[in-house]
Amino acid sequence: MSNVKKGRGCVYSIQYHIVWCVKYRRKVLTGVVEEKLEEILFNIAEENGFTIEEYNCDQDHVHLLIDCKPQHYIPNFIKALKGVSGRFIFKECPWLKDSLWGGHLWNPSYFVATVSENTQAQVRAYIQSQKEK
Repeated sequence: MSNVKKGRGCVYSIQYHIVWCVKYRRKVLTGVVEEKLEEILFNIAEENGFTIEEYNCDQDHVHLLIDCKPQHYIPNFIKALKGVSGRFIFKECPWLKDSLWGGHLWNPSYFVATVSENTQAQVRAYIQSQKEK
């Protein structure tokens, strides 16, 4: 029970495995784009009061293991992660718009699953192994 945290009136341990893809599955998350994205996502998490326990970025999708409070509403922090990161990435790397026909960076959908204590290690291992081929 090392992940258990205490809040005002509650004790909790909440983790989510989140995955989302680049629009049209374009393989644009490489080099400087990947570095900027990691920096941006960790800043968003810090500003919004949740932590990214694991992060992995492949060329066309992102995996995160998020640890958050019960007060966090999943659609709100995913909107922050995708919306803010997309805006900042286009600002930092404007040439990406050419690959995406001037459109959005992220596909509008995403995957999210809760992670229990029994599967957290499995999800961590899976996220870490995504770049191994």
